[in-house]
Amino acid sequence: MSSFHSAVLLLTINLGLLWLLMAAPIGTRTIRLRRHFRAGSEKLWRAIDPAGDMGDWHHQVISSRELEGRPGTVEQIYRHVDRRGQPIRRLLAVGPIDTGNAQNHAYSAMIVDDSALDSRFWRDFRERRDVIATPDGATLLIEQTDRYRGLAFLIFRYFVLRREMRALEGWVSTGLSKPNGVFETPLVQAGMAVASTLILWPFFGLGINGLMVSTFLTLVIVLHELGHMAAYRAFGHAKVRMIFIPLLGGIAIGGRPYNSLFEVATCALMGPGMSAFFVPILIAAREASHLGLLPHLLEGPLLVFLLILGGFNQLNLLPMYRFDGGQVLRQVFVTKKALVGASFAVTSAILCVGWIIGAPNNALLAGLAVFTLLSLIGKGSVKPKEKLEPMSGAERMLVGFGLYSAVAMHSYAIIYAAAALF
Repeated sequence: MSSFHSAVLLLTINLGLLWLLMAAPIGTRTIRLRRHFRAGSEKLWRAIDPAGDMGDWHHQVISSRELEGRPGTVEQIYRHVDRRGQPIRRLLAVGPIDTGNAQNHAYSAMIVDDSALDSRFWRDFRERRDVIATPDGATLLIEQTDRYRGLAFLIFRYFVLRREMRALEGWVSTGLSKPNGVFETPLVQAGMAVASTLILWPFFGLGINGLMVSTFLTLVIVLHELGHMAAYRAFGHAKVRMIFIPLLGGIAIGGRPYNSLFEVATCALMGPGMSAFFVPILIAAREASHLGLLPHLLEGPLLVFLLILGGFNQLNLLPMYRFDGGQVLRQVFVTKKALVGASFAVTSAILCVGWIIGAPNNALLAGLAVFTLLSLIGKGSVKPKEKLEPMSGAERMLVGFGLYSAVAMHSYAIIYAAAALF
């Protein structure tokens, strides 16, 4: 398989996975989990009942209580914080369910208010929890129903419930609830990065050169996400982390929701922005290798790394909804006409780079078609409860010039590396 066909296959797989995870109209789905506990049904119910005297058993829950004068309305306060760093507060409408057995208990609930999210986010969400007595303890059954677009959030909620079950098991045994997730730990994420490298290897040929390319691509992804994480830290996020997903790349996650449009734009821009700082360093290293100041063996790998660095980040700067470029442009340009014009300019500049390095016209047209399809993925977004703080004119100018600089730097990286390699 040629490198061109490998690239097309990899892009097709990525596009299909993105659509499945972010945009597939899977409709209303119910997650069901069941687990048996060696505890009496009454003790378990006091914890499961949001208005129970042990409703705050979970380590992420500060308090859970029924509001005075409002029967059936429960206020839960979480350790997770909102955009201003305050604990998130939710109101639940809780209704008891008659199980027909005095030893069994059940309730249904819906979320009627959230201090961080718009109420429309929860309009299709329903939950039911049953505590069923057994001869040697009790069984907990959880059902969560919601409408989903894409599998990503459905999968996320499934694993959140699994973690809650494990935390409850620890609380029943020891009286303490502790974090039990291991997926986000640095060791596991390092393993995911290695797995991603090995999965990508066959696409570039099962040889030393193919392994070098797949390794460089993984390093470029890590560097890109570190840029996002640095921006989160600069805006005061107490906790940031990186999630590596084989074939799809990485995701940097902040510790709270965004507070302003400037924060959204800057955090998005810093992915390709940090990588842009390495472009002159890599070019200088290649020139030094070419002149004999560094080993000549480094010249080829440096050019390949520079090409991958420029190409990956240039793709992320395309004005597509889920890409960094789209995130930045939507915050900078407030009118639809301005946004369309800016999107056309950025796309044209990136396609011109392909034309300059001699990419076939049919490949450029196919790329344009793919980018158009990508722009249709995931146009819905999670709405905050309150509008984010607007950007000032100076902030728009700053971010706009930052975007221009990132596009220019990565364009030059691609042109420079391609001219030397081909």
